[in-house]
Amino acid sequence: MQKFKTPAGFISLVLLLFTAASVFAQGDVSRRTTAITYPLDERVTVQFRGTTRFPRMKGEATIKRTSRNGTEIDLSVSKMPRPFELGAGYATYVLWAVSPDGQIDNLGEIKRRGFFEFDSKISVTTPLQTFALIITAEPHFLVRRPSQEIMLENLNPVAQSGRTIATVPAVQYFGNSSDYLRDSRTPEIAEIDYSKLPSTVLQAKQAVALARFAGAERDAAEDLQEAEGLLKNAEDSYKAGRKEEDVDVTARRAISTAVRAENTAVARKAAREQRNEQSRNDADMRRLENQLDDARAQIEELRRQLSDETRNRELSERDVQNYTDQLRELRAENGRLREQLGKAETEATTAKARVAEIENAQRAADEQRQREERWRAMQANEGSFMQALRRFGAVSKSERGIILTLPENFWSSTRAASFAPNVDSKIGSLSELLSQNPDYKIEIESHTDAQGTPEELQALTVERSKAIAERMTVYGIPNGRMETRGLGATLPVAPNNTNANRAKNRRVQVILSPAI
Repeated sequence: MQKFKTPAGFISLVLLLFTAASVFAQGDVSRRTTAITYPLDERVTVQFRGTTRFPRMKGEATIKRTSRNGTEIDLSVSKMPRPFELGAGYATYVLWAVSPDGQIDNLGEIKRRGFFEFDSKISVTTPLQTFALIITAEPHFLVRRPSQEIMLENLNPVAQSGRTIATVPAVQYFGNSSDYLRDSRTPEIAEIDYSKLPSTVLQAKQAVALARFAGAERDAAEDLQEAEGLLKNAEDSYKAGRKEEDVDVTARRAISTAVRAENTAVARKAAREQRNEQSRNDADMRRLENQLDDARAQIEELRRQLSDETRNRELSERDVQNYTDQLRELRAENGRLREQLGKAETEATTAKARVAEIENAQRAADEQRQREERWRAMQANEGSFMQALRRFGAVSKSERGIILTLPENFWSSTRAASFAPNVDSKIGSLSELLSQNPDYKIEIESHTDAQGTPEELQALTVERSKAIAERMTVYGIPNGRMETRGLGATLPVAPNNTNANRAKNRRVQVILSPAI
């Protein structure tokens, strides 16, 4: 497993040098995802979400941090598309760990299984404790930074013990936006190549192309020639029917050699640009020295002229008084102009304040109009929204808002706060619907019948409300949007004298009120 550990400050410095060094420099694009702090000796389950382009992709990881080996990750993915479908340049998938301080670890390659959509597994270890996990499509497995083709990202964690796992909601990392992935010289992978050639051979082709793209033909010719030779050997070995292990070893050597050629070419190109910059600086210095000599000659000429003027001072004295009078008048005029300038500045300040006041009023009017438009949209969509909610329970409307009453069969028993089987998918679908209607505030109220002590009934309803809210959080509903309450048996809707009435009193209500 190959790892690359790069502090955030060093990444920025390298990016700055690359930008100055070459028109083919690779820029960085900021992305954000959720980082998880894994506690010691706690087994944590993390689900992965696919991108909108490939929504069928799924993933799940079991992660455990140990004091001896760091953090162990067992990841399984399914419905992975063929990488080349994303565009020219992509040949494999790589798993990354991204820490909040900017460290990026290449944890390893997600190897393909089969020709069409495939499932795969990977077991790796990282020394990090707090990090986010992403899977990207890449040209080869030895890349140092993730591309912009993010295939899967981790969601919020679930500890098997039930404890709450700390997360960092906005971890920033860099996505590689190299021109290589859009360049016409980038080799494309055909379906026949993908189906027949081993993955490492395809990656070696991309690694060699990346080295050429970085200028290795000029700045790292020996390493590039060696990488091309290893690639040809791997292709010839495959055509000759040699063992897949031998082909794989040769192809991987070609990849690592091509990466070395790429790195050497980038470094030498940067050094050459630095030398050229020094030459330009030296030329500028010589030009300044020439200008200094010219200035000195001009000074000497002025001194000569001053000497001539001194000799003719007697002739000039008669004009001194005139110059003095003119100077006095100019100073008086200057005072008047300064006064006028002060008035103009005051008027300008007043005008700016008025413009700002008008802009603020316009901005407030725009915001009010937007709120009214959102309110009208909510009113127009209310009927279809309530109809969609009926899939999950009884729906009514009161002065509090839209009320969704969840059925009793959401729970494993009448006195349990654990979900019945197959309820998780219903909560996921409900969370998706609520995410599509973000202008509603969510209140979760739990009630029960009167059989039991008030303390037990209160605790049960509090746990049920929190259980639904925590599961909705896993599916993307922000905690700040939800409010939970457990009301025990304090607000019955029917007398607690029959089983039917007690069943009516055992209810969980999701109250949706406008948050505008």
